[in-house]
Amino acid sequence: MSDDKSNSGGQDRQRINVNQDYELRDWCKSLNTTPERLKEAVQAVGDRAEKVREYLKDKPSR
Repeated sequence: MSDDKSNSGGQDRQRINVNQDYELRDWCKSLNTTPERLKEAVQAVGDRAEKVREYLKDKPSR
């Protein structure tokens, strides 16, 4: 699970948990986006990092 801080590798890195402040902050920095855009992307395509990256690349911010 994404909220398991002791599991920082493997599957944990493939999912985005926007309900954890530190994950939201880190993913926004990594993906160069805002919390609002990241939440929108997760809502649209789910929490898989690969899908979120594609969504953000294919749908530029408004």
